[in-house]
Amino acid sequence: MELLALDLQPHLGEPTGENNCPNENSNCVPYYLCSNGSINTNGEGLIDIRKDEGPCTDYMQICCEKKDQTSQPLTTTPPPVPPPKGCGYRRPNGVGFKITGAKNNESQFGEFPWMAAVFRDIGFPSIPDEYRCGGALIHPQVVITAAHCVSNKNISFKIRVGEWDSVRPNVLYPYQNKKVYSVKIHPQYYSGALYNDIAFLYLESPVTINEHVDVICLPPQEVVTDERCYSTGWGKDQFGKEGVYQVILKKIDLPLVPKDVCQEKLRQTRLGKDFELHRSFMCAGGEKGKDTCKGDGGSPLVCPIKGEEDRYYHAGIVAWGIGCGENDIPGVYTDVAMFREWIDEQMKFNGLDNEIDTSILM
Repeated sequence: MELLALDLQPHLGEPTGENNCPNENSNCVPYYLCSNGSINTNGEGLIDIRKDEGPCTDYMQICCEKKDQTSQPLTTTPPPVPPPKGCGYRRPNGVGFKITGAKNNESQFGEFPWMAAVFRDIGFPSIPDEYRCGGALIHPQVVITAAHCVSNKNISFKIRVGEWDSVRPNVLYPYQNKKVYSVKIHPQYYSGALYNDIAFLYLESPVTINEHVDVICLPPQEVVTDERCYSTGWGKDQFGKEGVYQVILKKIDLPLVPKDVCQEKLRQTRLGKDFELHRSFMCAGGEKGKDTCKGDGGSPLVCPIKGEEDRYYHAGIVAWGIGCGENDIPGVYTDVAMFREWIDEQMKFNGLDNEIDTSILM
């Protein structure tokens, strides 16, 4: 997605002028970095959460320009060869047909079969459900998303898998809707700074695994990769009111950024020199015009499994950033590997631990 973002002023996070504070433990900082007499080190109130209610009440009424409804020709492909059995297999050539000459970061139909859309379940057939966030299918009956997307206990949710073009439904391979039976938010989730921003959605019934719907692999508790990863979503193409929601599921390839490097880069923004990146986060991106944005919250960041062609694991969950697509400013994601034990506990609690193996054996 070609993105624009806020006009950041890196110098605003630095001490200003001579320090004449009466308390030797105090520093001169911009007023917005001082909260209750202490320097804001976690970004609370300053970060841009990748969640947006959107200008339309109907998910099928996404704001879009004509150019976003891809006019690229669709080439019919031979019946797909069934992918190898197991989690995490990407379909880079699409399923059933293929976009040729795509230039706006469109994914192929069925390319990321684990991608899910999370909706508020309105409960009335005559009223469209409200799109909330993205998510990832890790089991036929489980979707993982960001806690900030589903933290409202007063509303019900449903998920959709197999979606691709939100305007023109695909009859050959239709999407599937499933009601969410229960929502489990990580017990240490902190909404202010989005610490531990992960939620477990248990569905009323399993989705049907087929050519364009499948599960993503989970990472082990410790994993490091130096390869480029993908994030997907229907979010805005830029930050702010000028941003347009996507019609075709978009994909962005991003490099992972080491946590220490990411923290230092974020300190050059309005977050200030004292900002501390929480251990529950990881970072990716920092390349101008390539980023996740508003509406992409909860969507997966997936990284390739070494030695296995077109196979991926669930590395991160879109959480927050500073604007969208600014050069040298990475986006921030929930580090899924940090929560592997908690996810396994939730699977076991729901009696799903032995139904399907979605883990990577490394």
